[in-house]
Amino acid sequence: MKEFKYVIRDEVGIHARPAGLLVKEAQRFSSAVQIHRGDRTADGKKLFALMALGVKCGDEVTVQCQGEDEDEAARALQVFFRDKL
Repeated sequence: MKEFKYVIRDEVGIHARPAGLLVKEAQRFSSAVQIHRGDRTADGKKLFALMALGVKCGDEVTVQCQGEDEDEAARALQVFFRDKL
């Protein structure tokens, strides 16, 4: 399992547009992608689950990738978070 933490810099947090893009990025990989905020967890491949986390600017999230392409998925998602969130 690969894991990284990221503090959200987007001033409105993970709202609909970037959440949709994040889901599309996560779906490119066969690995499971989990997003954690505090004690809540969401499947990174499901838009409504991700939106339900209510991630705001300044929140720290933990992203976990587990599966056969977890290294590639973690690298791609780190780039996505850095560039888009």
